[in-house]
Amino acid sequence: MPLRISDLLARSDLALSVTYDVPPRLLDRTIEAATVSDLPVPGKWLQGGELLMTIGLLLPSDPAACRAYVREVTEGGAACLALGLGQGLPYQEAPEPLVAAAEEAGLPLLTVPDEVPFIAVTKAVFDARADEQREVLHRAFATQRRLTAAAAGDGLRPMLAEWTAATGVGAAVLDPLGRLLATGDRAQHTPPPQARDLVERVAARGLRGSASSTAGGQQLEVQPLGARRLRGLLLLTGRPDDAARSVVPGLVSLLSLELERRHLRDEPERRRRSALLSELLAAEDPAADRARDMLHSVGLTAERVRGVVVEPEDGREAADGAAGEAAAAAAQEMAADLALAIPGGLVRVTGTGPGGTPGGLIEAVVGEDLDVRDVLARFAPHRPAGIGPATAPETVRVSLRQAAGLLAVSRSAGEPAEARQSQASRLLLDLGDRRTLHGYADSVLGPLDLADNGEELIATLAAWLETGGAWDATSRRLGVHRHTVRNRLDKAMDLTGRHLDDPDDRFDLWLATRIRRGGAATAGTGGRPAPPPPPTRPGR
Repeated sequence: MPLRISDLLARSDLALSVTYDVPPRLLDRTIEAATVSDLPVPGKWLQGGELLMTIGLLLPSDPAACRAYVREVTEGGAACLALGLGQGLPYQEAPEPLVAAAEEAGLPLLTVPDEVPFIAVTKAVFDARADEQREVLHRAFATQRRLTAAAAGDGLRPMLAEWTAATGVGAAVLDPLGRLLATGDRAQHTPPPQARDLVERVAARGLRGSASSTAGGQQLEVQPLGARRLRGLLLLTGRPDDAARSVVPGLVSLLSLELERRHLRDEPERRRRSALLSELLAAEDPAADRARDMLHSVGLTAERVRGVVVEPEDGREAADGAAGEAAAAAAQEMAADLALAIPGGLVRVTGTGPGGTPGGLIEAVVGEDLDVRDVLARFAPHRPAGIGPATAPETVRVSLRQAAGLLAVSRSAGEPAEARQSQASRLLLDLGDRRTLHGYADSVLGPLDLADNGEELIATLAAWLETGGAWDATSRRLGVHRHTVRNRLDKAMDLTGRHLDDPDDRFDLWLATRIRRGGAATAGTGGRPAPPPPPTRPGR
């Protein structure tokens, strides 16, 4: 138990006394240390929680100066003030101005009798603190032994239950996506809602650090679990005391060991699912019912699925045998993480990567509704990845092939590339050097930039190209008469020397306007760029 002022007053050998009727709540203050100072301004030498003893050698006598001295002691963080009395000392009893100032400030003021030296009080304080530390250490060892014994059992729950029973602090283990794996409380089935942000923040950092916060008056703490990779998260609900706090690292180690053991134990199931994926992809033309049954057997019940391909390591950095083995091991670890996060766990590692480099590629089949980008950001950060289009289970091979074709795009863009219908032009534009592309656009549209109404001409040209050469649609989009559209296009062609009925000219104009817009589709096209319109010559 912590040493309190009331504990010191209860010791008959010290014979300490209070100088006024101190409220019990003030006597419950914890004493962290004892120190002696006769300085008139001792505050800057205090750290907080001290029993400050003085003989009052430089103690002021007037009320205002006493209040200033007491304020200095209080602001320094002292738990209480003790005045030594006795023969040959400045005071034989506590002076009234000091007592009044202490009572006014809520600072307990004690007196130390002549027969008790300050060193006796100091020794009593430090002996009590040492006993407290021994008690904390004893309880910590006892808790650690209980946890170690529970770790020899089966699973995570026995350790969490022992922890909660010994410390009174709730504990739960979550997977890297924040899903509950085990808890010391059988009644808890989901993590507290207020812990969601804290869990996501720690999970995003991997094994690099923990975090804590207070929500709704409840302290929450999240610790990462795992040896070399994040395997899970420990959520503590409550405020551990000193003994429990010292055991947290041991709890983290034991839980991490259990999760690593579980990871190894699940390897046969991961291999089975990898083999099932290989079987699904090996068939050239699998029956729809057969493909759907294979996915249902692992819990993947989505009507439409998509293929995902990830390049786990740069094969150019793994040219020698040792580096190649390390790349292959890293690929398997990343695949295991993805298998944990992806419903169904249909993930496999191919033998080699692009160009036969070591390490291979990771292929996965996921449901259409899964937020693949979030999973990749968590478990394959900064790695090239392609996401194929949604398709029926029996044609997922096609989706995977398209996903693999997007790796170069992802490598260039620095983020996962997703295949969407009618977005080929966007992907091609993303691959190009921006300065070169804009130089090309300037060479095509430069004459229009110099015209008085150049922006108007370019906007009209872009709208006409995006609507497939539809005059009425263009006029409605721009809010002008169709004859105005024709006149603007005639002027644009005259300035550029191009012809809308020439396929090469039309493609150059279309590509230049797309580059000017950064490759993004404008409103009214359903989010998809329109192809170049068929050759037509605008009438006059």
